[in-house]
Amino acid sequence: MSEPVAVTPNLLRAWALPDGGGSKYGRGQVLVIGGAAKTPGAAMLSATAALRVGGGRLTLAVARSVALHVAVALPESGVQPLDEDDDGHVAVGVIESLADDLASADAVLVGPGLDEPEGSKDLVAGLASRVGDDTLVVLDAFALGVAAGLVDELAPLRGRLVMTPNSGEAERLLGHECSDDQRDATEIAQRYGAVVSLGGIVVAPDGRAWAKGTGAGGLGTSGSGDVLSGAITGLLARGADVAQATVWATQVHAAAGDRLAVQVGPMGYLASELLGEIPRVLVEFGA
Repeated sequence: MSEPVAVTPNLLRAWALPDGGGSKYGRGQVLVIGGAAKTPGAAMLSATAALRVGGGRLTLAVARSVALHVAVALPESGVQPLDEDDDGHVAVGVIESLADDLASADAVLVGPGLDEPEGSKDLVAGLASRVGDDTLVVLDAFALGVAAGLVDELAPLRGRLVMTPNSGEAERLLGHECSDDQRDATEIAQRYGAVVSLGGIVVAPDGRAWAKGTGAGGLGTSGSGDVLSGAITGLLARGADVAQATVWATQVHAAAGDRLAVQVGPMGYLASELLGEIPRVLVEFGA
């Protein structure tokens, strides 16, 4: 296993993001699926991040009981209500109501704000058969919690899948204790055919690896991972490939945290505050 390439602004400038064109359709259609009744904010963070990196047309699928509130709070998004059970969890079978959105999306993110295993497992298991042939897929948060038993169902997505586990989710995906981010990310990448972002390391299934060149402990805050997964999804919608989008987003996310560490303090800034820094960081990196 070779040393990961250190990500720098110069590396990113040499690996320029696609322009994407001037219309919202030219910059890609994004679908974010998450947001149970108790946790719609996670999906909203991801969705906003997808727009902040330049994603085009956004659809946000959340639990029916909060859909109207989300539509008002995030007027830039179309909102698809999802059926839920009596406790506000996204219900088994909602993927059927998402068939048209899944088929037309350029990039799909599943996971932020999901909070119940049965509905989440049913959703993740049905993705590959319903997304378009060229659709790129990101799994985050609770979607990763159920993916360990769905290797075969996710196999058709090999080469167009991104996974963004934290350490606990990595252990669940692999079924053993994890202690080395690069080694563990490599094992996940090879098992699922996915680009994996884990603890500041990005690994592709072919063994290429990158290490973010910035970022500090303040990023370990509620909602921060939702911002990262949304940023990856937005860059995918713009036309970046799975490795490029993940490397760029991981570095931009960390650099946004650095800016807030100076403005607010090394700890205590909010994930929602990262969103406003993302476009500025992109400009600094030449995007």
